[in-house]
Amino acid sequence: MFVRQLRVERVDALGKAHPCPMAWIDNFAMRNFTNDAVFDDTLPVSDGLLEAGFRVPLERLAPAMEDWFRRKGYLGEGEHLRVEELPR
Repeated sequence: MFVRQLRVERVDALGKAHPCPMAWIDNFAMRNFTNDAVFDDTLPVSDGLLEAGFRVPLERLAPAMEDWFRRKGYLGEGEHLRVEELPR
């Protein structure tokens, strides 16, 4: 089920990338605020690392996570989120 590894990073205002803390990723993954079952196929692994199934679309995951992180106050002004699939 969790066959893809995704890197989740906070990019600061200077363009430097930092792994998102596992607590942030876990907060998103454990919360069904979107009412969208497609995000149920995610599993936080460590800081900056999320495993996901093939049905999780990155083009929807990244904006949903960024929105959630902003609402929680994790991302500041000028910061954004980067989610990339890692090669296996």
